[in-house]
Amino acid sequence: MNTPALPTPSHDPYLWLENNADPAVQQWAASATAKTQLQLETDPAFAAISAAVLQTRRDQRQIPYGNVHGEYLYHFAQSAAQPLGIYRRCRVADYGQGHCEWQTLLDLDTLAAAEGVAWQLAGVAHYVLQPERCLLSLSPGGGDACVVREYDLGARAFVADGFAFPLGKSQISWRDLDSLWVCPAWDEDQQTTAGYSRELVLYRRGQSWADSTSMLVLPEQVLQVGAWRFLAQGERGAAQIDLAEVALDLHRRSYFWLPECACDEEIEPVHLPLPPKAIVEAYSHGDLIVRLEAAWAYTDPAGQGYEFVAGSVVAVELDTQQGILGRAQLIFAPSPQQAVQMVVGSWQCLLLIVLDQVRCVAHSWRHAQGEWQACPNPLPTGGVLEIMCQPWQTDTIYYSYNDFLTPAAVYACELGAASPAQCLRQQPAELNPADYQVQQCWATSADGTRVPYFVVEAAALAGQPAPTLLYAYGGFAVPQLPYYLDHLGPHWLAPGGRYVVANVRGGGEFGARWHQAALREQRQCSVDDLLAIMADLQAKGWLQAQQLALQGGSHGGWLVARTMQQAAQRADLLPLGAVVCEMPVLDLLRYPELGAGASWLAEYGNPAKPEQAGWLAALSPYHCIQPASAHRYPPILLTTASDDDRVHPGHARKMAAALASAGQPVLFWESPQGGHGGRSGQQAVAADFARVMVFLRKQLGMSAAA
Repeated sequence: MNTPALPTPSHDPYLWLENNADPAVQQWAASATAKTQLQLETDPAFAAISAAVLQTRRDQRQIPYGNVHGEYLYHFAQSAAQPLGIYRRCRVADYGQGHCEWQTLLDLDTLAAAEGVAWQLAGVAHYVLQPERCLLSLSPGGGDACVVREYDLGARAFVADGFAFPLGKSQISWRDLDSLWVCPAWDEDQQTTAGYSRELVLYRRGQSWADSTSMLVLPEQVLQVGAWRFLAQGERGAAQIDLAEVALDLHRRSYFWLPECACDEEIEPVHLPLPPKAIVEAYSHGDLIVRLEAAWAYTDPAGQGYEFVAGSVVAVELDTQQGILGRAQLIFAPSPQQAVQMVVGSWQCLLLIVLDQVRCVAHSWRHAQGEWQACPNPLPTGGVLEIMCQPWQTDTIYYSYNDFLTPAAVYACELGAASPAQCLRQQPAELNPADYQVQQCWATSADGTRVPYFVVEAAALAGQPAPTLLYAYGGFAVPQLPYYLDHLGPHWLAPGGRYVVANVRGGGEFGARWHQAALREQRQCSVDDLLAIMADLQAKGWLQAQQLALQGGSHGGWLVARTMQQAAQRADLLPLGAVVCEMPVLDLLRYPELGAGASWLAEYGNPAKPEQAGWLAALSPYHCIQPASAHRYPPILLTTASDDDRVHPGHARKMAAALASAGQPVLFWESPQGGHGGRSGQQAVAADFARVMVFLRKQLGMSAAA
């Protein structure tokens, strides 16, 4: 028997599949995708699931999330008639009535027809003090790179001779109506090695680019630079400051205060002596609101010393005449089971969303007598809290709440007030919560660490063996939270499936310590955590052979692929039934050369350094493939997108080719557009979900008629 030629650190037979421009690569991807399409889309369940999901997404009762500016709520919507979408608005006073009259401000389908480009709307940045003026970020294929153009929402037109910038991963924000902070990335000499901007430019209306003011030029080894203006409440009313943030890598930052200046003045950025693992979250009442990812010992100019633990939120006074930090006040210090998820500054208050045992809890403070004091808030606890928007010059916030069995609803409330929140919109329910149960369980990892996971199942299952889908991510400090199962409810739980969400190390469920435990050479512990959860599910009697599937995307694609490989070598674990690996990072020896991979060196490590290349090779799914004669893997569905400029499609292509060469069962799907976030059209999203459901049902033995 001939052993197939598998990739090794010194030899990559599928390197050619990284070349997006090669017609042979395009043909290979199209052929592999067509085979997957034939196998999955001809199943009768595909059309039924796809149609049902599409109907749900187009249901007019779905919540139109948006941002409030003045008397209007602005929202991006897609429909069968307008698949690329429209940007529209309604009056806030009508939003909660459910029958508001929408005004169309921008029609992407009309724009695409006029310009011959299928533009996708990547972002809208309103100028807060005059919100009908905005900057539109438009992506030609759904990738991260965008063109940016100034648009007048009142006139429903691009501004004549307005701001306009070429395609790139630039960061552009309003300074005032006639000037912008521009961090350009449309030319190679402007870019960091990761493809983002390394320069900060003050650009005024009517200037030529050559006459703009370069504020900072940084080494190409930094990750990126960005700048923005904070509008906030001060002791004498409205206040504003400008800050620049230099991301040294994924986990370290440096901040600069940008003084006010007249048009003919030059200004010098002032470095702020904050610790490198600190994030400026807000500015209010003369204080920078800072979240600390590591402990900080600080002495203010008056000689007062402070000791803050990792994860704390701190208010630090900023002298806006000289850019000097002053006295500090502790706002919040987390327990070992807590992590700050979000910080929002309103006109008079601060709101913190804190994860407590992986469930959201809200805390708020009001500024009074020169300091921040705790105040009540009416926000719920136990599920997922997300701030939809916080309008200018008010303490009113708009937020959504949901959990595994509670559909999302949008509320308005006033921070610091005793009045209850007002429910404005409620998502239609996709399942009856009385029929299901949720529990949080804990598994013990290889090093003794207790790792939590959520289990959602029909009450009738009562812990019996059932097809089980286990979702995991475990990286970049991103927590996995108990979101409502709008599509999985009717199409996975209702037919008899169980759903499990893993909270493995590498995520942000318990703050920096949970994330840092799985960085770089310690990344194996994420796999150990997931294997421990698999073993725990099995020990509870909830699984039979080939009833468990793993699913993960992006970094989670790495996690489930490497876990699949190690699980195949574990005689004590039941064989897996399937793996869904979406937009994955799989080649840890080539990743810095692909897409935005150079920006992840602090997370994974640097394969250019020999002492790191060894353990990266041991963690790299692409380089750890075993032939089927040695270890049989479960069927794996690999998905990617041709326009993904964040995680290069070469990762998934090469993995699919190498698995097939090794005799392992693999399906491959490459979307021609959509970027790393997936395809944006409602029909495409519905089809993508249905394809995964058909694959999982087939492999885990769930009835096709379910």
